[in-house]
Amino acid sequence: MMMDPDDRIGPIAAEDEATGAQGQKVRRGLTLRAMLPNAITAAALCAGLTGIRFATTEEWSVAVALIVLAGVLDGVDGRIARLLNAQSRFGAELDSLADNVSFGVAPALVLFMWALDDLPRFGWFAALAFAICMALRLARFNAQIDLDDQPHKLAGFLTGIPAPVAAGLSFLPFYCWTITGSDVFRDPLYVAIWTAAIAFLMISNVATLSWASIRPRRQIRLELIAIAGLFFAGIILEPWWVLAGISVGYLALMPYGLWKYSRIKRQQQADR
Repeated sequence: MMMDPDDRIGPIAAEDEATGAQGQKVRRGLTLRAMLPNAITAAALCAGLTGIRFATTEEWSVAVALIVLAGVLDGVDGRIARLLNAQSRFGAELDSLADNVSFGVAPALVLFMWALDDLPRFGWFAALAFAICMALRLARFNAQIDLDDQPHKLAGFLTGIPAPVAAGLSFLPFYCWTITGSDVFRDPLYVAIWTAAIAFLMISNVATLSWASIRPRRQIRLELIAIAGLFFAGIILEPWWVLAGISVGYLALMPYGLWKYSRIKRQQQADR
């Protein structure tokens, strides 16, 4: 009996597989190792969709927190898949579809219900622009995933703002509104302009920093561990302050990323 290639989720052989006649591998069923990354992706999708549900009842903090949680889960599933050697084409497609909903559709709808609804036409166009640009970014990523000629990727950078980061940045006005209570940050015109700007940066050709391009020195590893601990405490005690700080810090590092990428490109051209 031939096995459908789509059923081959994860590694070809595992310790719990039996060996049949002539050394053929006989599967007893899907392993937890193969299912775990996709289960986390599904959980991220559920978190993003549930964020929309809470936005309909104007529970804004819960709605935004769930989309942020979806971003955390999205950052975990791929790393767990690589750690467990459980990568698959199915998982890649599921991850892309979940990202489009959790980081494109969900933030667009939450932002529209929170502020952009007071600017019906222009506000809706801004929300549409964000959702469409998210879909275009993910489609571009999928189309280029097997290409070798990717200058940004070869240099350890990303092209444009990644999907989870874009979703988090889009809520910067909400973070500031929650912290200060000022309706200036809820002004629909400002929120629409901000949403459209983040949408543009998603599909831009701007080189942005990735985890691979951040290499801290060994001498400061203890300091980084201490900062990570304080960061975790801050997320629990003052989540909106921390998220606002992360957003502002990311935007402030974008010029540094451009400078670093241009320096690497000049070095590469000089070595030719």
